[in-house]
Amino acid sequence: MSTRNSPRKTALFTAGIAATALALTACGATADDGGDAGAGATGGGNGAPATGLQLMVPNAPGGGYDTTARTVAQVTEAENITGTVQVFNLPGAGGTVGLQRIVNEKGNGKLAMQMGLGVVGAAYTQKSQATLNDTTPIAKLIEEAGAIVVSKDSPYKDITSLIDAWKKDPSKVNVGGGSSPGGPDHLLPMQLAKAVGIEPTSVSFISYDGGGELLPAIIGNKIAFGASGFGEFLDQVKAGEVKVLAVTSEERIDALPDVPTLKESGVDFTFTNWRGIVAPPEISDADKAVWVDALTKMHSSQAWKAEMEKRGWTDAFVTGDEFGTFLKEQDTAVADILKSLGLVN
Repeated sequence: MSTRNSPRKTALFTAGIAATALALTACGATADDGGDAGAGATGGGNGAPATGLQLMVPNAPGGGYDTTARTVAQVTEAENITGTVQVFNLPGAGGTVGLQRIVNEKGNGKLAMQMGLGVVGAAYTQKSQATLNDTTPIAKLIEEAGAIVVSKDSPYKDITSLIDAWKKDPSKVNVGGGSSPGGPDHLLPMQLAKAVGIEPTSVSFISYDGGGELLPAIIGNKIAFGASGFGEFLDQVKAGEVKVLAVTSEERIDALPDVPTLKESGVDFTFTNWRGIVAPPEISDADKAVWVDALTKMHSSQAWKAEMEKRGWTDAFVTGDEFGTFLKEQDTAVADILKSLGLVN
């Protein structure tokens, strides 16, 4: 497999089975710092909003993690569930720079990290010393189908013509994804290649740091097609800048009713990405409860339901220990997939 990294700056799936460290105050949101960096989150008394919360995004602005985190902040603030939530980006190494940061912030109950399948895989392929098993699981939020996306003037007008060209010479049909090797945008095309009879090691995959960097590559025809969560391209689809050839869900997506599934197109393959939130290790039970309570209230709100509908997200809300069990299952499943693709020993 040819894997090339984007020269630009630094942003599993349930498929079949289910950088430098930056100071918090140097990034992202316009908020006060909520007090001492080591202090716990506060709130919840008599329904008072939680305060001092910070949410780290481990890749560049504009991608799925970034969109999700900023939507969480927007809804919880608007619903008076929290005070201002400081959202900031700490990109690098497929999300593992952020993962190392969250693990290093042991006991910091006001900090959490937006994450998902991409961080699970990157922990393996980037040989990260920090792992998700070191973090405190807070909540799984949403699931999202993948999409095969091309520019508006692509020579490929449907998924069949794209796959035919890809099978003829995989090395000349470059695929881009908004994650590093081991992330969802990498696992998707690798598993799709396998499903259509292409040896995954022959695929030319170009890694971009999140959807915010992948999108210009698609529009500018720097790659033949992109593989990523469909929600990252909805605005550009509506604007006619890109075209989704197929989605990876079992059934068609309401937000893209005219786009066929891969299964409809004769390819027996499905793939679903997910996103959640974890906190540093060894936070107090009270701080964990602040996060879980805030996200549970958010999940129950009409504003969050409206955002999920607008963005085509599927509700997948679970918290605490249940999310922790899911993370362990995903870790094992991703490791097995990466081994089968020859990406890890």
